[in-house]
Order: sequence, then C-alpha cells, then structure tokens
Amino acid sequence: MSMTARELLRRRADYTHKHNLKSGRHGWLRLTPAYSVKVVEDLIERCDRPMRVFDPFSGTGTTALSAAYHGHEGVTTDINPFLVWLGQAKMAIYTDDMLAAARSACRRAVELVERADLAPAPAPPIHNIRRWWSPPALTFLQRLRAAIEATTAAASPERTLLLIAFCRSLIALSNAAFNHQSMSFKEDGNLSPDLGIDMPRRFTDDVHFVLKGAAENPPGSGRVLQADSRNAAAVVEGPFERVITSPPYANRMSYIRELRPYMYWTGHLVNGRDAGELDWSAIGGTWGIATSRLIEWNRADDRYMNPALDSALERIAHADNKNGRLLANYVAKYFDDIWAHFRGLTPVLAAEAEVHYIVGNSTFYGVLLPVEEIYAAMLRSLGFTDIRCMPLRKRNSKKELIEFDVTARWPG
Repeated sequence: MSMTARELLRRRADYTHKHNLKSGRHGWLRLTPAYSVKVVEDLIERCDRPMRVFDPFSGTGTTALSAAYHGHEGVTTDINPFLVWLGQAKMAIYTDDMLAAARSACRRAVELVERADLAPAPAPPIHNIRRWWSPPALTFLQRLRAAIEATTAAASPERTLLLIAFCRSLIALSNAAFNHQSMSFKEDGNLSPDLGIDMPRRFTDDVHFVLKGAAENPPGSGRVLQADSRNAAAVVEGPFERVITSPPYANRMSYIRELRPYMYWTGHLVNGRDAGELDWSAIGGTWGIATSRLIEWNRADDRYMNPALDSALERIAHADNKNGRLLANYVAKYFDDIWAHFRGLTPVLAAEAEVHYIVGNSTFYGVLLPVEEIYAAMLRSLGFTDIRCMPLRKRNSKKELIEFDVTARWPG
C-alpha cells in the first residue's frame, strides 16, 4: 500500500462501534473493539440471493444479526458464554406479548426497589468495586438485580431483556470512562446522590431502548453457538457461501477485561481465576494468568512459517525491549491460533465461498506487524484464491495503523 493511499484514508467513525450505538439491537451494549454494522452491511448488501453467512468470532453478534435482517441465515460462534447469551438475545424473535410482559416486569421491578423488605443481591466479587460504583449506585444496582430476579422467571424473554437494560444502566452509573481499552476511570471519583441522577429513571429509559430494538424482528434467521473458532467444524454445519468476521486484533485487546462488569453482574463470571482461564482459551487473550502463562509457552511444531512474522518476532523480542520476549510470545501464539482457525474453517465452506476478515495491523516497540499480509499469506498457503488486502480506515492518528478487509475465495 503506497503512502499516498495511506494518506487518503480517513478515521471513519461510521466504520467503528460508534455507528452501532443507535442502530436498534446492534446498539444494545457497547463493546469498544466491536466492528461497525456499516462494514457488515456494505458487504452483505452485495448478496443478490439468500445465503448462509458464517462469523466464527461473534463478539456482539453484528454479522449474524445483519445477515438475518437482510433475509439471510446467519450463524456465528464465540468462546465467551456472555457473548453467546447476548448474541442469542439479539437473534431472538419477540412477540407483542413478550414485550408487554417486559414492560410490566420493569414497572414492578422499579416499584420493588423502593420496598424496605427487598433483600439486595450480593455485590459481585469485582476487585476494588467501590472504584467502579459509588455507594448509592452500588446499593441501587444490588436492589435492582434482586428485583429483576423477583419479578421475572428464569430464562424468560422478559428477564433477558431486562438484564440487557440492567447492563446498560450499570455502565452508565459507573465511574468507568468506557472510551479506552485500558478501562480508565473518571477523574471526579465517586458519583454522589446530589448530582441529580434518577437511577430508576435511567433503568426505565434503558428498558425502553432495548424494547424498541426487540420490536424489530429480522425476516431471516440467526443462530449463536458456543464454540472455539479453531475447531468450528465440530459445532457448525456447512456449507457457507460467505464468511464475514472481525477476529481479535494482535494489539492485546482483552475482551474479558472490558466485559468483566457485565459478566460478573449477570453470573457469567464468579471469580478472577475463571476470567483468566477464559482469556487464555480465547485467541489474543491477555488477562491475568493468560499473561503469566505466556512466559513459559512454546510454539507448536506444526506452526505456520512466515519470513515477515519471524522477522517481526525477532525484533520485538530484542533484549533492549522491556518485556520483549513476553510480547513476542504473545504475537507468536496469536498467529498460531489464527493459523489453527484457518485450517479448521475450510471444511465448512462452500465451493467459491467468499471470506472477509476485518482486521488491523499493530505495532510493538516501533515494529510494524503486517497482520493483513500474514493473514493473506496464510490463506494463500491453504489454497484460497483472489486474495486482496483492502484498506478501510485509519485506526487512529498514527498513519501506519490501518484497518483492512482481507478478502479471498475458497475454490472448494
């Protein structure tokens, strides 16, 4: 890619998670690394007939939901049980009776929060939890969580919808500055009741937002399955005519790190060790024990051999770079896992299937990691054809960081 072409790229907000925030079900919960529904729409709108679309890295379910809204069949997988739960809620068909039941449950829950005889739910075991929520906010959330349990049946549509709204509220009432992967916190410290925050109103508004999206049922179908993307063929049944996905990037973005508050409050996590184990099992995981285990990790004998990757690993691991060896291991494991994923993908592809991988390059200690080129080389070595790396946008102010659509065709 020439420097002139790089300079012509823009930091397109419509190609990021920001475009999703007011897009019906797509905007239910914000996940910073989620890719834009507009990217998916631009690709799906090229389909002139009903198709089976697969996304092996579901995230918030953007691809499968977009496919369903365009009358296709969307199938997606994720290793994270919370994201599977959220994706299944997004794909569900909601009747008028279900929506009415959710509205009624919301009213009853808000009324119950004010009752003195309500026993609050236990606070989740989040480290330094009072850094996250002020005492009034934490008390409200504990009471609201108990009220939702008391007014809805387990696994009912109304409980699911109220819990999604609850997740929106718990972040809105937190001190987390949810605008950076570091999970920074607001400088003004704890919220205080004299700020005039009407917490029950906040929850009610979130319920209304969620129900508005739930009322828009897609004409197509979508399924979300819990699976490891390195062995998708063990769970999903092909063939698929199109793959549209955005795998974890090689920039050490931990989904667990950002999802922790949701996962603890909804019961998908109960302790920090489980969070670390889940991140270790995921591609690109770096949270807790996932990082410590990298120190002793060694590459497999059947790893993918690539001169550009080997050169980058050597430069990252240079003795002058603090933690260079650790980060080189991280990058090596990332690509070993992506290689395993590509090898496990081909059995579920139809002949002439088209694949699109939305992924960004990264830098480590000033070493540019050409992720898109390594993806392309992997696909080429497996027999894919028509391989292209199409630049989509600048990822930030650094001119070398670009997001690409790595596209190819499977001859079958």
